[in-house]
Amino acid sequence: MSSTLSRPPQLDSNIRRAAILFAGGPAPAANAVISTAAASFLRNNIDVYGILHGYSHLVEYGPDHPMVEGRDFVRLSHKALKRTRNSQGIMIGTARTNPGKHISEPAHLKDPQRTAPLRTAYEALVSLDIDALISIGGDDTLKTANKFKLFQEQLPPGHRHIPIVHLPKTIDNDYMGIDFTFGYFTAVDTLAGEIRNLIADSESTRSYFIAETMGRSAGWLAYGAAIAGEASLVISVEDITGKYEASEEIADPQTGKTTIRRVMDLTEVVRRIVATMRVREEAEGKEFGVIVIAEGLAEYLPYAHIEGVPRDEHGHISIAKLNLSRLFADLVGKEYARQTGRKRKISGLQLGYECRCARPHAFDVMLGSQLGVGAYRALVEKRLDGVMVSVSGQLDLNYVPFSQLVDPLTLVTVVRYIDPGSDFHRLARFLETYVHE
Repeated sequence: MSSTLSRPPQLDSNIRRAAILFAGGPAPAANAVISTAAASFLRNNIDVYGILHGYSHLVEYGPDHPMVEGRDFVRLSHKALKRTRNSQGIMIGTARTNPGKHISEPAHLKDPQRTAPLRTAYEALVSLDIDALISIGGDDTLKTANKFKLFQEQLPPGHRHIPIVHLPKTIDNDYMGIDFTFGYFTAVDTLAGEIRNLIADSESTRSYFIAETMGRSAGWLAYGAAIAGEASLVISVEDITGKYEASEEIADPQTGKTTIRRVMDLTEVVRRIVATMRVREEAEGKEFGVIVIAEGLAEYLPYAHIEGVPRDEHGHISIAKLNLSRLFADLVGKEYARQTGRKRKISGLQLGYECRCARPHAFDVMLGSQLGVGAYRALVEKRLDGVMVSVSGQLDLNYVPFSQLVDPLTLVTVVRYIDPGSDFHRLARFLETYVHE
């Protein structure tokens, strides 16, 4: 009978070699996830290969480009994992390569051309004698993991089957199936520190900053940073409703067909920001402040502002090339001058990259470590396939099937937005400068 101080016993497993890959943007505590997952397998005498830079090397595999140790993968050992749990960066690197980008419906899985990148990645893993794959990444990487699983289900009998388990990663915290993602709180704290510095600067110079934070689809990061950083106002995609919402017709230049696109009423949003500034100045005697906006608002800009802006492999607009904060700073400055007859210095700046590899806080290390161990437990203890590891309560593990997270018809995931009526959303409204609307 084992005691409470006993380590879980070694288990019989048909997994002899596991692979770990990390894809998408970095996140604090990435190495806590990787190292604890690897250590868990190693302690059960299962070899662990770290696939370098996501899927980028796997999709290059072929007769003239075999998988090479040190270039395409590394063997993770107990020695290599020494004191890595709290380290910064990503020990196996990352990339945004998407082998499932040509597959947007189940029928595409039967198309050899569309599935060619997935097949190449599969064959690369088979060449390394991999028995199980741990995928770490955001919702796009989850979609790829699901497609990888579905692709294998199309293979003829007798082919090696590589079970896949996904670990959710995003500082944006917009994941269905888990309350908080690893790295979120570290990122929030890092950005909050930047915002507090900007507040001190703005007070000294009687000016305003419009700080654009990461958060492509939802406002969790912007709201968290604004609350912890004591910003004057925060606006995200969840706030584009009512009078702040508009629509426009877009004509396809090739077909001539028009579609209705939901956008923000830029004039009303700018007026709301100016209203905050005027209340601070006229009612509170404060001629300074920081306004936080989420980068995801870029997708809601009228078409005239985003025409010609490139998109990445996942179809997302290249927000870095747009500079949303400067656009807002210019518009707000003009509207403030129009309303008051005075000028006020307003600077726009983008915050984000500095928080993605910040030294992880204890909670994110704990959360990441549990997710890493959860990958081992899912594959070895429970012999699962096609599940996302999640935690709830006091880091209790649970396993969510891909089928509950990915639409079976469109093969896309569902974004977890902030509920505008939730207490979290209302917290920001309570704490920011009060404006009667």
